[in-house]
Amino acid sequence: MPLQITGLGEEIAAVATLPWDKPLEEWPEDPSLAEKRGISRHVVRLVRASEEPDSEIYAVKETVSEFANREYRLLRELSHLGAPSVDPIAVIEGRTDSAGEELPCALATRFLPYSSPYRVLLSGDVTAHDVMTMANALALLLVRLHLLGFWWGDCSLSNTLFRRDAEGFAAYLVDAETGEFQKTLSDGQREHDLEIVHFNVAAELEDLAISGVLYPGMDPIRASDGVIRRYRRLWSALKEPKLLDPTDRHAVERAMRELHDLGFAVEEVSVSLDGDNQALQFQPKLVSAGYHQQRLRELVGLETEELQAKRLLASFDRYRGREAKPRGPIEQSAQNWLTEVFQPITGLVPPQLQGRIEPAQFFHEVLEHRWYLSEKAGHDVGLEPAAHSYISEILPFRRDSGVEIKA
Repeated sequence: MPLQITGLGEEIAAVATLPWDKPLEEWPEDPSLAEKRGISRHVVRLVRASEEPDSEIYAVKETVSEFANREYRLLRELSHLGAPSVDPIAVIEGRTDSAGEELPCALATRFLPYSSPYRVLLSGDVTAHDVMTMANALALLLVRLHLLGFWWGDCSLSNTLFRRDAEGFAAYLVDAETGEFQKTLSDGQREHDLEIVHFNVAAELEDLAISGVLYPGMDPIRASDGVIRRYRRLWSALKEPKLLDPTDRHAVERAMRELHDLGFAVEEVSVSLDGDNQALQFQPKLVSAGYHQQRLRELVGLETEELQAKRLLASFDRYRGREAKPRGPIEQSAQNWLTEVFQPITGLVPPQLQGRIEPAQFFHEVLEHRWYLSEKAGHDVGLEPAAHSYISEILPFRRDSGVEIKA
């Protein structure tokens, strides 16, 4: 068959210009992108759509046609459902080399900006807190997928990309080859996924330990156990009923807020009287992730990770609390915060340092830096001076974007 590219219309032109007549392992690759590629059982390359330094970056994987088309469909469905996963771009079939020999089918996905594979993160200057938050992020990712009825089948650190999210990480599925959708997952299917992730994470961390790059004193088995414990706590909070004091008028409101604090919006809930225990039974029926992301998006239109959104909303709440009374509509206050606080601070980044870190993450870290400087000085140093200090002392050493940026 002749070369055939099936995918998103607006991306076809860019993908079509890539050298599909050469085996993927022969494609040239920018060293700054190669380190972001991670490890895969397939041949994978990260490539730019053009020679422009700011052009779109794609991850291209060689596989067989059946698997490529199946994974493309699964990734599209995950994307439509708002799951944390990479975006599928195209399936490329009918590849042949210059001698007419058949080449493997390829799947192209959009590279996730500001993301890194676990090996890059854990081989760097990490702390025990970083390891814990990565485990939490992986557990949350699996919970979100299971809520959507998606059985992963190969949940692992290798099949996940991580982005910084305020003081933690956000995890994204990057390989859906073994997954499948069900109307709802049974407890047995969820437990099977947990067994897989427990084994995979322990094995991957043990491999890093043998290589001598794992965080000192870290036990791969205990770290893998931590993923499972976090998953079970989250699943219990989201799916299992809670017994509340029926005389407490605010018990239901607090139960809702606890779910919001975990980052989940409650779309449907059941509250009933448990006669045996003389208590209210609070049962979440339908929850969706991204509570703070959605609230921030509705207020000011910013797209962020969940913990970033939570931190930015806290900044906005403090701003609104200082407004003179009577206050105007919250929407107007939110726009004032955006133009008077967020945008002026993120706008301080000089052109030569732009792109090293996401704006929302930059704002969060400036807030953290302000606290550090204020503690050291014994008084509040102010947001703008803290931003200037962060830009001069910390930002030049950040490369979250995965692209070598000339300072």
